[in-house]
Amino acid sequence: MTACVPTRAADSTRTKRLHQPHSPPPSRPRRFRVAGADLSASVAVFLIALPLSLGIALATGAPLQSGLVAAAVGGLVAGRFGGSPLQVSGPAAGLTVVTADLIHRYGWRTTCAITVLAGLAQLGLGCLRVARAALAVSPAIVHGMLAGIGVTIAVAQLHIVLGGTPHSAVLDNLRALPAQLARLHPAAVSVSALTLTLLFVWPRLPGRTGQLLRKVPAALIAVTGATAVATLAGLPLPRVDLPSWHSHALAGLPEGSSAGLAVAVLTTTLVCSVQSLLGAVAVDKLAAGRNPHRGRSDLDRELLGQGAANVVSGALGGLPLAGVAVRSSANVRAGAVSRNSTMLHGVWVVVAALLLVPVLELIPLASLAALVMAVGIQMVSLHHIRTVTRHREVLVYAATTLGVALLGVLGGVILGVAVAVAVALHRLTRTRITHEDDKGVHHVRVRGQLTFLAVPRLSRTLHLVPAGTDAVVELDGSFMDHAAYESLQDWQRTHRAQGGTVALTGRAGNPVAVPSLDAPALQDSQEPVEASACRCRPWTPWRNHQCERPPTAPPGDRPGGPAAGSGPSGQQLARGISTFQRNTAPLVRSELARLAREGQRPSQLFLTCADSRLVTSMITSSGPGDLFVVRNVGNLVPLPGAERGDDSVAAAIEYAVDVLKVRFITVCGHSGCGAMQALLASEPGAAQTPLERWLRHGVPSLERMSDEERPRARIAGREPADAVEQLCLTNVVQQLEHLRAHESVTRAIGEGTLELQGMYFHVGEAQAYLLAASLEGDVFARVGAARKAPSPA
Repeated sequence: MTACVPTRAADSTRTKRLHQPHSPPPSRPRRFRVAGADLSASVAVFLIALPLSLGIALATGAPLQSGLVAAAVGGLVAGRFGGSPLQVSGPAAGLTVVTADLIHRYGWRTTCAITVLAGLAQLGLGCLRVARAALAVSPAIVHGMLAGIGVTIAVAQLHIVLGGTPHSAVLDNLRALPAQLARLHPAAVSVSALTLTLLFVWPRLPGRTGQLLRKVPAALIAVTGATAVATLAGLPLPRVDLPSWHSHALAGLPEGSSAGLAVAVLTTTLVCSVQSLLGAVAVDKLAAGRNPHRGRSDLDRELLGQGAANVVSGALGGLPLAGVAVRSSANVRAGAVSRNSTMLHGVWVVVAALLLVPVLELIPLASLAALVMAVGIQMVSLHHIRTVTRHREVLVYAATTLGVALLGVLGGVILGVAVAVAVALHRLTRTRITHEDDKGVHHVRVRGQLTFLAVPRLSRTLHLVPAGTDAVVELDGSFMDHAAYESLQDWQRTHRAQGGTVALTGRAGNPVAVPSLDAPALQDSQEPVEASACRCRPWTPWRNHQCERPPTAPPGDRPGGPAAGSGPSGQQLARGISTFQRNTAPLVRSELARLAREGQRPSQLFLTCADSRLVTSMITSSGPGDLFVVRNVGNLVPLPGAERGDDSVAAAIEYAVDVLKVRFITVCGHSGCGAMQALLASEPGAAQTPLERWLRHGVPSLERMSDEERPRARIAGREPADAVEQLCLTNVVQQLEHLRAHESVTRAIGEGTLELQGMYFHVGEAQAYLLAASLEGDVFARVGAARKAPSPA
């Protein structure tokens, strides 16, 4: 017999009740409530899911009702038990090719059984907690797989759009396309063209009226418009046929060879799992942009939820399902805050499947085919192609795409993995070694990774360097195995013993730290001895760290003196620029060249103080082009029209919001702000100096801090250290209010395209805090560190 052991929370509650004998009785359990945002988001997702579910079922050759079953189960089961609350699951375009092939080979009832077995496999993988391992697949393979599926879908549905019937293979569809073009069906082509036109034009309607109309999903408008025209015109077209639910086919015992069924289950499991897990990661990124405090998805639980949903869907005669990017992104953009939105969308699908059958049967099949064809075309993403090209993985992408289109999903993925391995081995073994004599200094350049395969060529090239000469070995690679290391070290010792010098450098000319090198090796470097002896990090010269060097210039030439540009500060600036050109410029040149071609596309306006200790790129881990930074004394935002001559900040805000289309504006204050200290020490009266006139824009912050009726801004877990820190925190909150007074900001917030956030950086602690409004006021919560106490936010 087991004993019930109370938890620590239960003990705490019991202790409180003992000390409070007259406490009221415990309240009843809270009723299930649905947030208004979840309700509206569920309707938006339902309106997208309904036509897409029917279209995907049509594309696979399955009973059309199976798409509705999968959509409902995806919302109710995967939505309830999955680990990604905002991801919407259902019949996915990425599964179309797999399912169509299964139906063609085994029939519908066996396909349902395969779906059940794939769900059980997903449950097993979820119990083994291997979800993260699925993310190890190269993105080039994943994107290539989706592109191959998209090509297959688009080519097949094109035949239905033209009024014909598609074949099962891509090559057969391509061969039959000329004959199909010769016998077009005018009614089918007209309805399909109208569907595609509405699908393309609706999201681009201009003006405020267009903004209101765009809230209705384009897919729903396209199918509804085409259906209305076809019905009113009386066009003779095949339409949706939903038989009675009494005759709906459920899963049967699998029939076929064991090996073939095992491959089918493996393929379905692979595609469902990878697409769902990658979708969960993408939804996390999308949701984090709207709510930075939202936690990440539990991928193992998501795999379990997807497995349970596939078991139920297959058993009820539904399509295999996975996380769907289109519906998930719509769910996030519609403002969903919990899994209730996903589950409610499943409820609406059930209601539609039971009550709206007469309406659904008016939809022309050509309209659904055009909708699915557009989805297939969108799966071939130009953004993904540019990305894999930039990373030199276009061969892997192309091989996977062609493999999926010609060999099927599993064959295409296996081909993509094989090509990816071959490319990696080629890069590992492709090593170019050259030698040249430059005015008596022999340069040996190694381009690529140094492995045992390159040791013979390395040895031959090194022996071309005459004994007793100066040699520079330039290594341009991130890997050197033990065999290459030993060969290089042996030659280095021999060459030095014969009176020669050796310098091991990287491609930029910096000395390479090799464990066997001793102190004399540093003196053989081409770098000056003074620079070689310095162990400073690249950023340390800009924190007043001079490597303990004594000043080499008289006081008059030091920073601030009459010849500051030629003293140590000027030399430091010149050294910094030289270091950038030698070390950093080669690494960022390609990225800066891209930015020069494409222009700046920052996602955020970062408005912060001009304090030299606040390094925006460091504390945000951002690179060139990521932030549009505006700095001023005290990170102040003057109110519109407050003072002539203060339009620079307003101009930057207008440019960032209206021209650059930034998604976020961050106001960042910091500890020990000199502007806030000056504001506290200022005396009432007419302002005289430019600084005093500028700081008048901070007076509302001072008044806000003095207002005892308002809750004070604070840091989670502690009170402000002093009045200066209190004013620094209050000033961030006040400047956010000033931002909302700007017309461009107000308009963008109303359109849902802009968000404001506050930030506070404690310089001494190197700790960032983000503003989170709560019932207790404005609280700044830590970022990236373990919290001592739960944040009120």
